[in-house]
Amino acid sequence: MKRVSNVTVRKRLVFILLCGIVIFSIIDVRLGYVQFGLGDMLTNRAKALWSRSIPFEGERGKIEDRNGVPIASNQSAPTIFIIPRQVKDPAKTAEKLGDALDADKEKLYKEITQVRSIVRIKEGRKISNEKANAVRRLGLSGVYIAEDSKRYYPFGRYLSHVLGFTGADNQGLTGLELYYDDALSGKKGAVEFYTDAKGKKKMKDMADEYEPPKNGLDLKLTVDTKVQTIIERELDNAEKKYHPDGLIAIAMDPGTGEILGMSSRPSYTPDNYKNVPQEVYNRNLPIWSTYEPGSTFKIITLAAALEEKKVNLTKDKFYDSGAVEVGGSTLHCWKRGGHGSETFLEVVQNSCNPGFVELGERLGKNTLFKYIRNFGFGTKTGVDLSGEASGILFNLDRVGPVELATTAFGQGVSVTPIQQVAAVSAAVNGGILYKPYIAKELVDPKTGETVMRKNPVAKRRVISENTSKQIRHALETVVTQGSGKNAYVDGYPVGGKTGTAQKAKNGRYLENNYVLSFIGFAPANDPKIVVYLAVDNPKNTIQFGGQVAAPIAGTIIGDSLRAMGVKPVKNQAEKEKSYFETPTVKVPNLIGETKKEMMNDQYNLKLDVSGSGNKVIRQSPEAGVKVEEGSTIRVYMQ
Repeated sequence: MKRVSNVTVRKRLVFILLCGIVIFSIIDVRLGYVQFGLGDMLTNRAKALWSRSIPFEGERGKIEDRNGVPIASNQSAPTIFIIPRQVKDPAKTAEKLGDALDADKEKLYKEITQVRSIVRIKEGRKISNEKANAVRRLGLSGVYIAEDSKRYYPFGRYLSHVLGFTGADNQGLTGLELYYDDALSGKKGAVEFYTDAKGKKKMKDMADEYEPPKNGLDLKLTVDTKVQTIIERELDNAEKKYHPDGLIAIAMDPGTGEILGMSSRPSYTPDNYKNVPQEVYNRNLPIWSTYEPGSTFKIITLAAALEEKKVNLTKDKFYDSGAVEVGGSTLHCWKRGGHGSETFLEVVQNSCNPGFVELGERLGKNTLFKYIRNFGFGTKTGVDLSGEASGILFNLDRVGPVELATTAFGQGVSVTPIQQVAAVSAAVNGGILYKPYIAKELVDPKTGETVMRKNPVAKRRVISENTSKQIRHALETVVTQGSGKNAYVDGYPVGGKTGTAQKAKNGRYLENNYVLSFIGFAPANDPKIVVYLAVDNPKNTIQFGGQVAAPIAGTIIGDSLRAMGVKPVKNQAEKEKSYFETPTVKVPNLIGETKKEMMNDQYNLKLDVSGSGNKVIRQSPEAGVKVEEGSTIRVYMQ
């Protein structure tokens, strides 16, 4: 047997030692890499396998009126989650949950037995607190209840097209809910806990982790709920009385562009939108609808003629025979026999088409259309609402004598209600065109800090102060002496213009189908509100804006100014009597009267009684206001 020398043994030992060092170095490096390089990643993967997360929705920001009255808020609506591996008896759990939720037990069983780490129960999503408490009392293993909320609209269909609505995940789908969704939306939070590999036992040595949800910002509007309530009331009354195809109303502060109220019919309730046709909730008519404006557009022609000094309202005369020949076509006045000789102030009062054709010819197409575009027609106003239309104007190279003539009295062009309100506001506020807006502030609900505040945006000056003053005076006489008498409001000088526009379809005008409108402002010397009211194809009534739209708009203007705290004037021009005028009565003071006393009084008025008390504590309109006989007075009992 060959002996191994000591040198060889030592060499072999050194080799084995070196190999061991290399191997253990590799292991150490690998362990270090796993510990320090991959440690976080592996820990997170492990946690992902062990963790179960119950989400908590951040509360959506409230929407309030200019005075802080909530018009869109949130209600508690808990949601049920299941961890299937923790459910001891799926069949029994499904049966008990079905009874508590009044839900299909077979569907619940299928959900409970899914091979998933956590399941959100469809039938248990955004349930009432009563149902949630019923589930809690069952004490079922593997069943968890997470706090959640759903949108709540306390005023029902009030301001519905403007507010819009949210979806199942509290995401904005239409209206302001969509337009300001990023600001209103909260951020999700969650409670995260850890279970064993089978998802059954909670791991006691690992603490739960809680990430709180973050609430969305509150949105404060320019809308005044007192004005909005009046608008909604009047549209409801008009809907019952005239059964129209549609109704539109806008109220705006002419000196800022702030929208004070906006509504339309047909309408809907935001939390019940699925039960109405899509075209109802998708179309905010005050900004979406386009049509020929009719005589309300004459305000723009008047403004242009006065600014260009093409007419003197009291000195210049015009003879109206009832029709005028233009470019081979005969254009008629609404009064077939004509108005005869009249001043141009009377042309405005009488809404005389041939007189405005004359003003259009004096201006010429280039000048008239320059003013029309300067007043904002043909482009979107930029109001912060989705779905705004821009309207349609003639291309200037296609405007001949007939197109110039019809445009001058509001026919052949297509405009939106919001464009008209913005333009007339500019005509009467001193000559400045403002950008309409409805969102005033975004506020952090936690700190009360104002994150965003909008200020009035003046686009441009369109006419001078002096021209605006003349327009205010002329339009006030339309209400006291002309076609707008039914918009007269006792205590508040109203200026305005009626409109009766025949509707067109497929290039032809429809028979006996009109949009009747009135646009007015008050007080006439210092306007605080501009109101546009349009009634689309009312039934069983005279088809004149002065008879249908003017009285509704007048009521909105008068009641809104009182609600806004604008003091009535003492010296007001009296209106001339009209052949069609309904007799008026002064509203009596009903404050303090009992139901029996009111019913025994003879006022020639109707009473709409709200509340269950025995004595009147408030009434609308207030005592002393003149209204038509047969008008409805709303009284509130204690």
